[in-house]
Amino acid sequence: MRTNELIAKWLDQDEGRFRALQCARQLNLPQCYLAAGFVRNLVWDHLHGYSEPTPLNDVDVVYFDPDEDDPNQYLLYERQLMQMLPLFNWQVRNQALMHLRNGDTPYFGTLDAMSYWPEKETAVGVRLNSQGEYECIAAFGFESLFGLQLTPNPKRPLSLFTERVNGKNWLSHWPKLQVKR
Repeated sequence: MRTNELIAKWLDQDEGRFRALQCARQLNLPQCYLAAGFVRNLVWDHLHGYSEPTPLNDVDVVYFDPDEDDPNQYLLYERQLMQMLPLFNWQVRNQALMHLRNGDTPYFGTLDAMSYWPEKETAVGVRLNSQGEYECIAAFGFESLFGLQLTPNPKRPLSLFTERVNGKNWLSHWPKLQVKR
């Protein structure tokens, strides 16, 4: 089974994630995906044979709207999502603005912005399109994610990667993971 098909199968089995995808779709944001731990943890949980999903610290909603005038618009989206589904800690970010915070050149889309995230396996996202189908994206492909690897992004300092690996306790929660440097 292909990686996209496996992710779709696992999302169908996860009512909370499916509802989160439905809520995000209602915002109708351009290039909008639920990303990072939303997909990464789903895959790692299944590959570790966990019967219950690892609770999400937050749900990252990323989109790309270079024409958005209000830099605080994301707060409105977070409130809307919280009203729809208060189960999650929603974190909404317009990736068209994130280069300013990160000190990068402007990004040209959501996938490009994700290619700057600290570890390659986090740079994954999924959305529910208007036909009710899952669309998955990955800035570095899905091979290392499904290979249970944890790989630093060469666009970011290795110290940031190391800090995140240690601070998030990924290796103790998912012991099959292998750090690649």
